[in-house]
Amino acid sequence: MSRAIAGVSAAAVGLGALAVAVAFRSSAPLTSAKALEAQYVRVVHRVSPSVVQIETEAGLGSGVAFDAKGDIVTNAHVVEGARRFTVTLQGGRRLTARLVGAFKPDDLAVVRVGSGLLKPASFSAAKLRVGDIVLAVGNPLGLRSSVTDGIVSALGRTVSEQTGAVLPDVIQTSAAINPGNSGGALVNLDGQVVGIPTLAALDPSLGGSQAVGIGFAIPSETVRDIASQLIRLGRVVNSHRAYLGVKLTDDGAGQGVLVAEVVARGPAAKAGMRVGDVIVSLDGKPVAGYEDLASIMADLKPGRRVRVGVVRRDGNRATLTVTLGSLPGS
Repeated sequence: MSRAIAGVSAAAVGLGALAVAVAFRSSAPLTSAKALEAQYVRVVHRVSPSVVQIETEAGLGSGVAFDAKGDIVTNAHVVEGARRFTVTLQGGRRLTARLVGAFKPDDLAVVRVGSGLLKPASFSAAKLRVGDIVLAVGNPLGLRSSVTDGIVSALGRTVSEQTGAVLPDVIQTSAAINPGNSGGALVNLDGQVVGIPTLAALDPSLGGSQAVGIGFAIPSETVRDIASQLIRLGRVVNSHRAYLGVKLTDDGAGQGVLVAEVVARGPAAKAGMRVGDVIVSLDGKPVAGYEDLASIMADLKPGRRVRVGVVRRDGNRATLTVTLGSLPGS
Protein backbone atom coordinates (compact mmCIF):
# COMPACT_ATOMS: atom_id res chain seq x y z
CA MET A 1 0.00 0.00 0.00
CA SER A 2 2.72 2.35 0.93
CA ARG A 3 4.50 1.50 -2.30
CA ALA A 4 1.38 2.31 -4.36
CA ILE A 5 0.97 5.63 -2.61
CA ALA A 6 4.60 6.34 -3.04
CA GLY A 7 4.29 5.53 -6.73
CA VAL A 8 1.35 7.84 -7.17
CA SER A 9 3.16 10.58 -5.27
CA ALA A 10 6.21 10.26 -7.47
CA ALA A 11 4.07 10.44 -10.58
CA ALA A 12 2.27 13.49 -9.27
CA VAL A 13 5.57 15.18 -8.54
CA GLY A 14 6.76 14.37 -12.05
CA LEU A 15 3.59 15.79 -13.61
CA GLY A 16 3.90 18.88 -11.46
CA ALA A 17 7.45 19.49 -12.61
CA LEU A 18 6.36 18.99 -16.22
CA ALA A 19 3.52 21.48 -15.76
CA VAL A 20 5.93 24.05 -14.35
CA ALA A 21 8.32 23.48 -17.26
CA VAL A 22 5.49 23.81 -19.81
CA ALA A 23 4.22 26.95 -18.09
CA PHE A 24 7.74 28.43 -18.18
CA ARG A 25 8.17 27.65 -21.85
CA SER A 26 4.74 29.06 -22.78
CA SER A 27 5.43 32.26 -20.84
CA ALA A 28 8.72 32.90 -22.66
CA PRO A 29 7.08 34.25 -25.88
CA LEU A 30 4.80 36.44 -23.77
CA THR A 31 7.80 37.83 -21.90
CA SER A 32 9.59 38.52 -25.18
CA ALA A 33 6.52 40.26 -26.60
CA LYS A 34 6.22 42.44 -23.49
CA ALA A 35 9.91 43.35 -23.73
CA LEU A 36 9.48 44.33 -27.40
CA GLU A 37 6.37 46.33 -26.52
CA ALA A 38 8.28 48.17 -23.80
CA GLN A 39 11.06 48.97 -26.25
CA TYR A 40 8.53 50.41 -28.71
CA VAL A 41 7.21 52.67 -25.96
CA ARG A 42 10.72 53.82 -25.04
CA VAL A 43 11.58 54.60 -28.67
CA VAL A 44 8.40 56.59 -29.25
CA HIS A 45 8.93 58.50 -26.00
CA ARG A 46 12.49 59.33 -27.03
CA VAL A 47 11.89 60.28 -30.67
CA SER A 48 8.51 62.03 -30.72
CA PRO A 49 9.77 65.30 -29.16
CA SER A 50 12.29 65.58 -32.03
CA VAL A 51 9.64 65.29 -34.77
CA VAL A 52 7.74 68.47 -35.70
CA GLN A 53 4.92 69.42 -37.99
CA ILE A 54 5.70 71.87 -40.81
CA GLU A 55 2.85 73.89 -42.25
CA THR A 56 3.00 75.91 -45.45
CA GLU A 57 0.38 77.60 -47.60
CA ALA A 58 0.29 74.42 -49.66
CA GLY A 59 -0.19 71.88 -46.86
CA LEU A 60 1.35 69.92 -44.02
CA GLY A 61 4.48 67.84 -43.67
CA SER A 62 6.93 66.70 -41.03
CA GLY A 63 10.48 67.54 -39.99
CA VAL A 64 13.17 66.26 -37.63
CA ALA A 65 15.23 68.41 -35.27
CA PHE A 66 18.77 68.18 -36.61
CA ASP A 67 20.77 70.19 -34.06
CA ALA A 68 20.46 72.42 -31.01
CA LYS A 69 20.76 75.59 -33.13
CA GLY A 70 17.17 75.28 -34.32
CA ASP A 71 17.81 73.48 -37.63
CA ILE A 72 15.13 71.07 -38.84
CA VAL A 73 15.63 68.69 -41.76
CA THR A 74 12.69 67.82 -43.98
CA ASN A 75 11.87 67.01 -47.60
CA ALA A 76 12.40 69.67 -50.25
CA HIS A 77 8.93 68.96 -51.63
CA VAL A 78 7.42 69.81 -48.21
CA VAL A 79 8.73 73.39 -48.38
CA GLU A 80 8.82 73.89 -52.15
CA GLY A 81 7.35 77.16 -53.31
CA ALA A 82 6.55 78.33 -49.78
CA ARG A 83 7.60 81.64 -48.25
CA ARG A 84 6.22 81.17 -44.76
CA PHE A 85 6.60 78.16 -42.47
CA THR A 86 4.89 77.36 -39.20
CA VAL A 87 6.52 74.67 -37.11
CA THR A 88 4.44 72.96 -34.42
CA LEU A 89 6.28 71.11 -31.66
CA GLN A 90 5.01 67.93 -30.04
CA GLY A 91 3.44 69.85 -27.16
CA GLY A 92 1.55 72.17 -29.52
CA ARG A 93 3.81 75.22 -29.41
CA ARG A 94 3.85 77.01 -32.78
CA LEU A 95 6.98 78.70 -34.12
CA THR A 96 7.86 80.66 -37.23
CA ALA A 97 10.62 79.16 -39.38
CA ARG A 98 12.73 80.33 -42.30
CA LEU A 99 14.31 78.36 -45.10
CA VAL A 100 18.05 77.67 -44.75
CA GLY A 101 18.40 75.82 -48.05
CA ALA A 102 17.04 73.02 -50.21
CA PHE A 103 18.52 70.42 -52.55
CA LYS A 104 15.83 69.10 -54.87
CA PRO A 105 17.81 66.22 -56.44
CA ASP A 106 17.92 64.47 -53.03
CA ASP A 107 14.56 65.94 -51.93
CA LEU A 108 16.06 67.42 -48.75
CA ALA A 109 15.75 70.84 -47.14
CA VAL A 110 16.53 72.58 -43.86
CA VAL A 111 14.38 75.17 -42.08
CA ARG A 112 15.37 77.01 -38.90
CA VAL A 113 13.55 78.19 -35.77
CA GLY A 114 14.97 79.91 -32.70
CA SER A 115 17.82 78.07 -31.00
CA GLY A 116 17.31 76.18 -27.77
CA LEU A 117 13.73 75.18 -28.58
CA LEU A 118 14.30 71.77 -30.12
CA LYS A 119 15.35 68.36 -28.92
CA PRO A 120 17.81 67.13 -31.61
CA ALA A 121 17.34 63.59 -32.85
CA SER A 122 20.14 61.05 -32.96
CA PHE A 123 20.99 59.99 -36.51
CA SER A 124 22.25 56.43 -36.91
CA ALA A 125 25.58 55.65 -38.55
CA ALA A 126 25.07 51.89 -38.29
CA LYS A 127 24.41 49.68 -41.30
CA LEU A 128 20.80 48.66 -41.76
CA ARG A 129 19.78 45.11 -42.53
CA VAL A 130 16.76 43.83 -44.40
CA GLY A 131 14.40 42.61 -41.68
CA ASP A 132 15.32 45.26 -39.09
CA ILE A 133 12.28 46.60 -37.23
CA VAL A 134 11.64 50.30 -37.83
CA LEU A 135 9.04 52.86 -36.74
CA ALA A 136 7.84 55.82 -38.80
CA VAL A 137 7.09 58.91 -36.70
CA GLY A 138 5.40 61.90 -38.29
CA ASN A 139 2.23 63.90 -38.78
CA PRO A 140 0.11 62.13 -41.41
CA LEU A 141 -3.08 64.02 -42.26
CA GLY A 142 -2.21 66.50 -39.52
CA LEU A 143 -2.37 63.85 -36.78
CA ARG A 144 0.72 64.93 -34.86
CA SER A 145 3.17 62.39 -33.43
CA SER A 146 1.57 59.41 -35.18
CA VAL A 147 3.57 56.17 -35.25
CA THR A 148 3.49 53.19 -37.59
CA ASP A 149 5.74 50.14 -37.54
CA GLY A 150 7.23 47.70 -39.99
CA ILE A 151 10.53 46.33 -41.18
CA VAL A 152 13.24 47.28 -43.62
CA SER A 153 11.94 45.54 -46.73
CA ALA A 154 14.86 46.30 -49.04
CA LEU A 155 17.93 48.52 -49.36
CA GLY A 156 19.53 50.35 -52.26
CA ARG A 157 16.34 51.08 -54.20
CA THR A 158 16.27 53.80 -56.86
CA VAL A 159 12.88 55.52 -56.97
CA SER A 160 11.34 58.38 -58.93
CA GLU A 161 9.21 61.08 -57.36
CA GLN A 162 6.36 62.99 -58.95
CA THR A 163 8.54 66.11 -58.64
CA GLY A 164 10.94 64.58 -61.18
CA ALA A 165 13.67 63.83 -58.61
CA VAL A 166 15.22 60.39 -58.78
CA LEU A 167 16.53 59.14 -55.44
CA PRO A 168 19.26 56.49 -55.28
CA ASP A 169 20.04 54.10 -52.41
CA VAL A 170 16.75 54.62 -50.62
CA ILE A 171 15.31 52.39 -47.90
CA GLN A 172 12.13 50.47 -48.64
CA THR A 173 9.97 49.83 -45.60
CA SER A 174 6.66 48.18 -44.77
CA ALA A 175 5.92 50.85 -42.15
CA ALA A 176 2.98 52.86 -43.45
CA ILE A 177 4.04 56.17 -45.03
CA ASN A 178 0.98 58.39 -45.41
CA PRO A 179 0.51 61.97 -46.67
CA GLY A 180 2.08 64.22 -44.05
CA ASN A 181 4.72 61.67 -43.06
CA SER A 182 7.12 63.22 -45.57
CA GLY A 183 10.12 64.71 -43.80
CA GLY A 184 9.51 62.77 -40.58
CA ALA A 185 11.63 60.11 -38.94
CA LEU A 186 12.18 56.45 -39.70
CA VAL A 187 13.84 55.09 -36.56
CA ASN A 188 15.35 51.84 -35.33
CA LEU A 189 14.75 50.18 -31.97
CA ASP A 190 17.64 52.14 -30.49
CA GLY A 191 15.66 55.33 -31.09
CA GLN A 192 18.04 56.53 -33.81
CA VAL A 193 16.89 58.07 -37.09
CA VAL A 194 17.85 55.73 -39.93
CA GLY A 195 16.05 57.65 -42.65
CA ILE A 196 13.65 60.43 -43.65
CA PRO A 197 10.38 59.08 -45.16
CA THR A 198 9.72 60.72 -48.48
CA LEU A 199 7.00 58.87 -50.41
CA ALA A 200 4.86 55.78 -50.74
CA ALA A 201 4.73 53.69 -53.89
CA LEU A 202 1.74 54.21 -56.18
CA ASP A 203 -0.07 51.21 -57.65
CA PRO A 204 -1.11 51.69 -61.31
CA SER A 205 -3.52 48.77 -61.01
CA LEU A 206 -5.38 50.70 -58.30
CA GLY A 207 -5.69 53.86 -60.36
CA GLY A 208 -2.44 55.31 -59.05
CA SER A 209 -3.53 55.18 -55.42
CA GLN A 210 -1.03 54.46 -52.64
CA ALA A 211 0.31 50.90 -52.46
CA VAL A 212 -0.05 49.39 -49.00
CA GLY A 213 3.15 48.48 -47.20
CA ILE A 214 5.60 49.97 -49.70
CA GLY A 215 7.19 53.20 -48.52
CA PHE A 216 10.59 54.77 -49.07
CA ALA A 217 12.99 56.78 -46.94
CA ILE A 218 16.22 58.68 -47.65
CA PRO A 219 19.03 57.06 -45.61
CA SER A 220 20.48 58.96 -42.65
CA GLU A 221 23.96 59.05 -44.20
CA THR A 222 22.64 61.13 -47.10
CA VAL A 223 20.52 63.24 -44.77
CA ARG A 224 23.47 64.11 -42.51
CA ASP A 225 25.70 64.96 -45.46
CA ILE A 226 23.27 67.18 -47.39
CA ALA A 227 21.78 68.86 -44.32
CA SER A 228 25.23 69.68 -42.94
CA GLN A 229 26.24 71.35 -46.22
CA LEU A 230 23.02 73.37 -46.34
CA ILE A 231 23.49 74.52 -42.75
CA ARG A 232 27.16 75.36 -43.13
CA LEU A 233 27.11 76.92 -46.59
CA GLY A 234 23.48 77.52 -47.51
CA ARG A 235 23.95 75.30 -50.55
CA VAL A 236 25.29 71.92 -51.60
CA VAL A 237 28.82 72.00 -52.97
CA ASN A 238 29.47 68.25 -53.09
CA SER A 239 26.38 66.38 -54.20
CA HIS A 240 28.14 63.02 -54.86
CA ARG A 241 25.79 62.73 -57.83
CA ALA A 242 26.81 62.39 -61.47
CA TYR A 243 26.31 65.22 -63.97
CA LEU A 244 26.07 65.01 -67.74
CA GLY A 245 25.85 68.73 -68.53
CA VAL A 246 22.84 68.84 -70.83
CA LYS A 247 19.23 70.01 -70.80
CA LEU A 248 16.86 67.42 -72.17
CA THR A 249 13.34 66.83 -73.43
CA ASP A 250 11.63 63.57 -74.28
CA ASP A 251 11.50 63.03 -78.02
CA GLY A 252 7.84 62.10 -77.62
CA ALA A 253 8.16 58.77 -79.36
CA GLY A 254 9.70 56.72 -76.57
CA GLN A 255 12.92 56.41 -78.54
CA GLY A 256 15.29 58.47 -76.45
CA VAL A 257 15.71 61.95 -75.02
CA LEU A 258 16.44 65.01 -77.11
CA VAL A 259 19.39 67.23 -76.18
CA ALA A 260 17.94 70.75 -76.10
CA GLU A 261 21.05 72.45 -74.69
CA VAL A 262 24.68 71.47 -74.04
CA VAL A 263 26.32 73.24 -71.12
CA ALA A 264 29.50 74.95 -72.28
CA ARG A 265 32.67 73.18 -71.09
CA GLY A 266 30.52 70.55 -69.36
CA PRO A 267 31.13 66.77 -69.52
CA ALA A 268 28.86 66.24 -72.54
CA ALA A 269 30.32 69.21 -74.44
CA LYS A 270 33.84 67.91 -73.89
CA ALA A 271 32.78 64.55 -75.33
CA GLY A 272 31.35 66.14 -78.49
CA MET A 273 27.63 66.00 -77.77
CA ARG A 274 25.53 68.43 -79.80
CA VAL A 275 22.14 70.14 -79.59
CA GLY A 276 19.70 67.97 -81.54
CA ASP A 277 21.35 64.68 -80.57
CA VAL A 278 18.94 62.05 -79.23
CA ILE A 279 20.39 59.96 -76.41
CA VAL A 280 19.30 56.35 -76.87
CA SER A 281 21.66 54.54 -74.48
CA LEU A 282 23.79 55.30 -71.45
CA ASP A 283 26.36 53.07 -69.79
CA GLY A 284 25.20 50.11 -71.84
CA LYS A 285 21.51 50.54 -70.89
CA PRO A 286 18.76 51.59 -73.30
CA VAL A 287 17.15 54.99 -72.86
CA ALA A 288 13.55 55.24 -74.02
CA GLY A 289 12.73 58.47 -72.19
CA TYR A 290 13.77 60.93 -69.54
CA GLU A 291 12.89 58.68 -66.60
CA ASP A 292 15.20 55.96 -67.94
CA LEU A 293 18.07 58.42 -68.23
CA ALA A 294 17.46 59.92 -64.77
CA SER A 295 17.34 56.48 -63.14
CA ILE A 296 20.61 55.40 -64.76
CA MET A 297 22.32 58.67 -63.81
CA ALA A 298 21.15 58.34 -60.20
CA ASP A 299 23.16 55.15 -59.84
CA LEU A 300 26.36 56.62 -61.32
CA LYS A 301 29.08 58.62 -59.55
CA PRO A 302 31.15 61.64 -60.62
CA GLY A 303 34.36 60.72 -62.46
CA ARG A 304 32.89 57.59 -64.04
CA ARG A 305 33.62 57.18 -67.76
CA VAL A 306 30.49 56.06 -69.61
CA ARG A 307 29.56 55.39 -73.20
CA VAL A 308 26.59 57.38 -74.49
CA GLY A 309 24.78 56.27 -77.63
CA VAL A 310 23.23 59.10 -79.66
CA VAL A 311 21.35 59.52 -82.92
CA ARG A 312 22.45 62.64 -84.81
CA ARG A 313 20.16 65.01 -86.64
CA ASP A 314 21.15 63.38 -89.93
CA GLY A 315 20.08 59.96 -88.60
CA ASN A 316 23.59 58.61 -88.13
CA ARG A 317 24.47 56.94 -84.84
CA ALA A 318 27.49 57.78 -82.71
CA THR A 319 28.93 56.56 -79.43
CA LEU A 320 30.52 59.16 -77.18
CA THR A 321 32.70 58.57 -74.13
CA VAL A 322 31.78 60.99 -71.34
CA THR A 323 33.60 61.50 -68.05
CA LEU A 324 30.76 62.41 -65.70
CA GLY A 325 31.04 65.56 -63.60
CA SER A 326 29.51 66.40 -60.22
CA LEU A 327 25.95 67.69 -60.16
CA PRO A 328 26.05 71.37 -59.16
CA GLY A 329 24.50 72.25 -55.82
CA SER A 330 21.54 74.46 -55.18
